[in-house]
Amino acid sequence: MTPPEPAPESAALFARARAVTPGGVNSPVRAFNAVGGTPRFIRSAAGAWLTDVDGHEYVDLICSWGPMLLGHAHPEVQAAVSAAVSRGTSYGTPTEPEVLLAEEIVDRAPVERVRFVSSGTEATMSAIRLARGFTGRDVVVKFAGCYHGHVDSLLASAGSGLATFATPGTPGVPASSTELTLVLPYNDRAAVEQVFAEHGDRIACLVTEAAPGNMGVVPPEPGFNRFLAETCTRHGALFVSDEVMTGFRATRQGQWGLDGAVEGWRPDLVTFGKVMGGGFPAAAFGGRADVMARLSPEGPVYQAGTLSGNPIATTAGLTTLRLATDEVYAHIGWAADTIKAAAAEALTAAGVPHVVQSAGTMFSVFFTDPADGPVRDFAAASRTDAVAYAAFFHAMLDRQVYLPPSAYEAWFLSSAHDERAVQTVLDALPHAAAAAAASQGTR
Repeated sequence: MTPPEPAPESAALFARARAVTPGGVNSPVRAFNAVGGTPRFIRSAAGAWLTDVDGHEYVDLICSWGPMLLGHAHPEVQAAVSAAVSRGTSYGTPTEPEVLLAEEIVDRAPVERVRFVSSGTEATMSAIRLARGFTGRDVVVKFAGCYHGHVDSLLASAGSGLATFATPGTPGVPASSTELTLVLPYNDRAAVEQVFAEHGDRIACLVTEAAPGNMGVVPPEPGFNRFLAETCTRHGALFVSDEVMTGFRATRQGQWGLDGAVEGWRPDLVTFGKVMGGGFPAAAFGGRADVMARLSPEGPVYQAGTLSGNPIATTAGLTTLRLATDEVYAHIGWAADTIKAAAAEALTAAGVPHVVQSAGTMFSVFFTDPADGPVRDFAAASRTDAVAYAAFFHAMLDRQVYLPPSAYEAWFLSSAHDERAVQTVLDALPHAAAAAAASQGTR
């Protein structure tokens, strides 16, 4: 007998969505393809909790993939947004909130000037264009496993050897779009040194996630980001640090607060998104004043956007950052540390090989053999047991915990994750660990 559908209203909506939207979703990971089952359609959210259209509640451990640092429907953010909406939603003119948000970002991050856009993809695309325009060079260096949005030139996979000109990572991206992109293994200094030795006078920039979170959390090894910055400077290239995910999330100053601020270096360009938009579609890129001065209308590098600096999005972002105090980060750190420790304990007790890694308040669990050491690059991340993770995911979902529906994503918490929410996660972990162990025993 076929068991009943656990989420019939979500299943019905998914069927309708698939008739009018490719895959039934507007961003691929939401389709649950990696874990199987019915994607949950969320009706509302408050604090640390999601409520789906079937009336089920879940502790949210994705936080809209990072932006909800303060939790969902924070009353002060809601009030500020409501007031902004009452004045109109878009003007196509400069506004005060975009100036205030830019000042807030400059105060926290290693940038002197900022330009707003509407998505992280757009921020990275624009930063790459600016780097090429500033240097007069064309080649871009990136790392396998680092995701910088669906920019054609950055959707490239690594070839054989230490550094090869890349091939497209997805159909629809012509080879001509990626032939000037070099892809290297992450955390590999020798590969970086070799590619700069061979192509240094052609490299416009090296772009990297400040701490990769799109292959699971793979932190840079000590001094690695500083090494990248110094290597770029030595060869006249720009160092672009992608903090779309980590910015104002890993710490108050993003990942840079964990390495650059301590080691005394700054990237030439930084991209931001997620937290700085407070849950609205907003992103930015910024950097050295002399580099940013090359942007139109001051300079010749063109970039524009109808909704860039939207007053509602910038109001939400500004309010979020102003409320993101040291106490907020301390609380999120406590919640993250508590759940990390409990996840490791439960998986160890169940005999499931695993590695837990973090970057500030972000973390993830790899179902890999700890005897192989930490996950330091995409090749190691790719060895995670996706079947075990799927079993783990669904066992958590059945017990009111919403994890990322992919083994290659970061887990996020918020200042709204109180003792009740955290305890719900802790109570679910032993059951999920047992499900992961059972999945390994059936193969």
